[in-house]
Amino acid sequence: MTTTIDLVRQLPLWDGPVEPQPVSGGITNANFVVRSGDRSYFVRAGDDIPVHGILRFNELAASRAAHASGLSPAVIHHEPGMLVLDFVEGRTFTEEDVRETGNLERILPLVRACHREVPKHLRGPALIFWVFHVVRDYAATLEAGGSRMKGQLPGLLEVADRLEEAVGPVDIVFGHNDLLAANFIDDGERLWLIDFDYAGFNSPLFDLGGLASNNGLDEVQERWLLESYFEKKLDERLWVAYRAMKCASLLRESMWSMVSEIHSTLEFDYRAYTEENLARFDSAVREFEALRA
Repeated sequence: MTTTIDLVRQLPLWDGPVEPQPVSGGITNANFVVRSGDRSYFVRAGDDIPVHGILRFNELAASRAAHASGLSPAVIHHEPGMLVLDFVEGRTFTEEDVRETGNLERILPLVRACHREVPKHLRGPALIFWVFHVVRDYAATLEAGGSRMKGQLPGLLEVADRLEEAVGPVDIVFGHNDLLAANFIDDGERLWLIDFDYAGFNSPLFDLGGLASNNGLDEVQERWLLESYFEKKLDERLWVAYRAMKCASLLRESMWSMVSEIHSTLEFDYRAYTEENLARFDSAVREFEALRA
């Protein structure tokens, strides 16, 4: 049987035989580092994942545009099921790293550049990532797949409807849409933003809310983030819309994990990840409802 590592070995760009080294920690794709000649490469192996809305043509276009914008490493090679990037030697951020004030001040320009500069370089058809559509689609997938969470879906969808109403009209930017700590790399001189699986046009509030919810920012940091991003004093309307989108980002992450429980073949404890994110979601919703009471 031909394994994923075999397929990576057989890619046509290597300067002689290679031995791909698996990279742990990925929860969507199989990842490898390959040393060939005097260079190292990062290989992402994975086909389209329709249940998550991942289409590799979109990831490729977004990765190229992100590199052209100075955010992400260069695309070296691609073919069906494989994306090869320049390898960035550096430290992958943790949630604690993101929460450090100095790092947060470095992250914000990357997020702003993703939103404003990447679309200038994007070519070909583009996707939109509207979290409330994603949530409804996940619910249908979970229902059809006999998820253990089926009984909770009506309640979650009811909350999602209330959150969507609270978000209201939005501006549109090009979102990364997956601002986990592990998607920031510090090479000692600068930060890199990686992994554009879910990239697409979206409200800036989704990335800002996801950055906060995925990394445990406190309210002082959140208010700084919003005022710095929008370059204006934070008003109640923006605060409410942001808090609603933050809740939605946690719901999406929870339901992403529920779907992964029944569809992913990777070695990862998705059930525990579901429970962790549902707890964060429940807490955020309680705070949001208290805000609006």
